[in-house]
Amino acid sequence: MCGITGWIAYNADLTHQQASIDAMTQTLANRGPDASGVWTSRHAGLGHRRLAVIDLDGGTQPMTATTPAGPVVLTYSGEAYNFAALRRRLTARGHTFRTASDTEVVLNAYLEWGEQLVDHLTGMYAFAVWDGRSEQLLLVRDRLGIKPLYYYPTPDGVLFGSEPKAILAHPAVAPRVDQDGMREILLGVKTPGHAIWHGMRELRAGSLATCDRSGLRERVYWQLSARPHSDDPAATAERTHDLLQQSVHEQLVADVPRCLLLSGGLDSSAIAGYAAQHLTAQGRRLRSFSVDFVGHADHFTPDGHNVSPDAPYVQAVVDHLGADHTNLVLDAGRLADPAIRRAAIRARDLPVGRGDMDHSLLQLFTAIRDHSTVALSGEGADEMFGGYWWFHDPNLRQAPAFPWLAATLGHTRQERAFLPKDLSAALDIPGYAAQRYHDAVAETPLLDGESGLQRRSRQLLYLHLTRSLPGMLERKDRLSMAVGLEVRVPFCDHRIVEYAYNIPWSQHVADSREKSVLRAAATAVIPTAVTRRVKSPYPMTRDVRYIHSLQNQVREALGTPGHHVFALIDRSAAHQAAHTDPAHHPRPQAHRALLEKFLDLHTWLDLYHPQLTL
Repeated sequence: MCGITGWIAYNADLTHQQASIDAMTQTLANRGPDASGVWTSRHAGLGHRRLAVIDLDGGTQPMTATTPAGPVVLTYSGEAYNFAALRRRLTARGHTFRTASDTEVVLNAYLEWGEQLVDHLTGMYAFAVWDGRSEQLLLVRDRLGIKPLYYYPTPDGVLFGSEPKAILAHPAVAPRVDQDGMREILLGVKTPGHAIWHGMRELRAGSLATCDRSGLRERVYWQLSARPHSDDPAATAERTHDLLQQSVHEQLVADVPRCLLLSGGLDSSAIAGYAAQHLTAQGRRLRSFSVDFVGHADHFTPDGHNVSPDAPYVQAVVDHLGADHTNLVLDAGRLADPAIRRAAIRARDLPVGRGDMDHSLLQLFTAIRDHSTVALSGEGADEMFGGYWWFHDPNLRQAPAFPWLAATLGHTRQERAFLPKDLSAALDIPGYAAQRYHDAVAETPLLDGESGLQRRSRQLLYLHLTRSLPGMLERKDRLSMAVGLEVRVPFCDHRIVEYAYNIPWSQHVADSREKSVLRAAATAVIPTAVTRRVKSPYPMTRDVRYIHSLQNQVREALGTPGHHVFALIDRSAAHQAAHTDPAHHPRPQAHRALLEKFLDLHTWLDLYHPQLTL
């Protein structure tokens, strides 16, 4: 895993712009702490920061292939899990290799197939190829969008980077956020292609872009499709088992220490089971990590959707697999530390976080990085196998809204009551949410003649895979790469997604509960207690001292009445949230969310000084 950036300018000589390219590259130092490289020519400058995972001594970037017609240069982030098989195919076609890295395989794949190389890669990646023979840039992002890639068209070319901060470091780019950008920040849905920063785009998952003297063009090379499913339940479970086992085994390939993020839920436990199976056959032991909070068991009170703490199930999996396990226990004071919030917002470039859930994850990754460079995680299973409770709530299933938002608010209309009245009217968040929802539903791949139940189930899966999962992947990438940790997500193998999307909904709920197919597939590798466990969300601290600390920070901010945050959050709403006893608030989750959003926006404004054109 690495960080990439670059600048293409057809009307300039970039050999005189080394300082700007260096500055863009330096912003990604956390993504690649092991090495830095920059390549420049008259019209192209490519930067790279390396986190060495495969072929630690080789794989230096940007990597150049010299041809009679000009250089072909690659700056690459991610992993091509099928690189060994591709290397053998390319060798048979006459290619030779100087290193053992997957980077060189990708470069030679481009030399062999051009932009059609995307059809030959399996993995998570974002990369740029400058082809000096045609003076054309190619940008590529993996099928699920696991690895990020942003671009910013200019009058004579383009800027690009793994994160917005790389593009924002260019002297010609102003940190502007307009109305649509603020709508994205406040809504909680990740619209494909939208980068929030004005003038910037995120290359969509499963897409590539080319830039030459005639301009920039983006096209989709992969997308979900609806296909008939002929496997019976037993065959479906077996096929899911085989696909997940293959994905986990492929993603364990690394030349550095590996580990697994374990929550005691079905998803991470299944990955742990397959990983332990593979490692045990090699005479190795699984290394795993989990997160908990001081006094969490004492503060935990079951409700309709949080029915059990993680710790007992984590221990059951550890005992079952014989894992070498570490449990990181965090306290409320550390979680509320403003320095942690600043670090999380710098990692994400935006105030789109999830409060203590982000803060705990960042601290977990920091602790893991002392022991491992690669971690496997369970993102994606809920979105593709129907794991969230609202998939199974009759009212939310039929509501004309993003179900996770309707579940949080308790209604479909997406009001943001904390906004100043004039801003609320200008942004019209309810109207924006409704339009984005209808756009997503309209593009859902369907089969002719499907029943109403199956049709709606496909729509819900598609909403989650294209509007919810990208935010989860962005969160995991940014917070892990902020400390130089590569997190891999085996469920997000496109072969698993394609198969799961076409499984009939009746099989997903065959035993009258969530994720029936995955439970059946993973039964052989995880303890019975975990297969029977009801889905539980990512943990958050229940310690009221955390809320009190947030309130103290908001009260302190209220003492600076001229701060720009009050253009975004109504002062009276912030004052009420800061002074209301959390034990007596009628909607404690909404109260907590407002405190978090206020502090996120306040911190972001201080760090980035964005120009708001609202």
